[in-house]
Amino acid sequence: MSWRRDYDEEDVRVRPPRSSRPRTRIRPRHADAVEAMVVQVHLGRYICDRDGTRVVAMRARELGRHAVVVGDRVALVGDVSGDPDRLARIVRVEPRRSVLRRSADDAERAGEGRRERVLVANADQLVIVSSLVDPPPRTGFIDRCLVAAYDADITPLLCLTKVDLLEDDAPLTDLLDYYAELSLPYVLCRPDQPLTALADRLRGRSSVLVGHSGVGKSTLVNRLVPGADRAVGEVSAIGKGRHTSSNAVALRLPGPEPSGWIVDTPGVRSFGLAHVSPDSLLASFADLVEGSADCPPHCDHAPGGECALDRWVADGHADPRRLASYRRLLASREGDRWDEAE
Repeated sequence: MSWRRDYDEEDVRVRPPRSSRPRTRIRPRHADAVEAMVVQVHLGRYICDRDGTRVVAMRARELGRHAVVVGDRVALVGDVSGDPDRLARIVRVEPRRSVLRRSADDAERAGEGRRERVLVANADQLVIVSSLVDPPPRTGFIDRCLVAAYDADITPLLCLTKVDLLEDDAPLTDLLDYYAELSLPYVLCRPDQPLTALADRLRGRSSVLVGHSGVGKSTLVNRLVPGADRAVGEVSAIGKGRHTSSNAVALRLPGPEPSGWIVDTPGVRSFGLAHVSPDSLLASFADLVEGSADCPPHCDHAPGGECALDRWVADGHADPRRLASYRRLLASREGDRWDEAE
């Protein structure tokens, strides 16, 4: 005897949709969002300053993989009270007026291509901190920072520390002569004198401090912002600084408005320039640009060829060390590796 069963709609298995909410490309406008500035990024959380109140926030999924860095102006929703254990949400990153980048040479060594890293957003000034002794100034590194500043349309400022340790003025004179054609602004900092000249140039601006470990960068920050408590390291016996600051942090300068901001960055040993085009690289050497006008078409500016820059330097229009530095940086773009001996 055969048995037959009648089926009805209860027997049909239907997989429920992942979400009952219809998909749409229309994103919420977040009209109630408040503006803040990212002052530190740590372990996936963003510490933001909202008119003096510190608010911890997370990044909204709708931002995708858009990087949020120190200096960004962002829009926050959620709990923006700044109370402990409260979390806001970053829903929008405002357009940046400047972006300071450097290429990550460690990624290149790993065969992952020339990745760029955004250091700071919305900076007005790049303060290149260099000690005159212990460790001595490295013009190769300073040149790299200048190229990055000019490419980002950020004003550079050379800040020279440990002036009190000089036995004579020769290192200072030699360094200033090297940059004489650029009219590069600079300030001298002594531990026994107020930082008046530096503070005046920082007032009302957002400034990024970069430099090798051990040059006195964190010491300057602690003097400029009492209570900052940035870690201060020593210089090893072989003249290399130990890394102290581990992440970038923006600090508001004390004083009447507009007081300005300074961004203390970790001590760096390399400043990759793979993201800078050859034309922008040459434009950063203003003392060589005019001499390149007589170069043949598609000149690679290599030594020993028909490059007019050799004659330009031989005629006394530029320092030979500047041409050597330019060619070294131009050649290094292939691998974007920087030797600490620079």
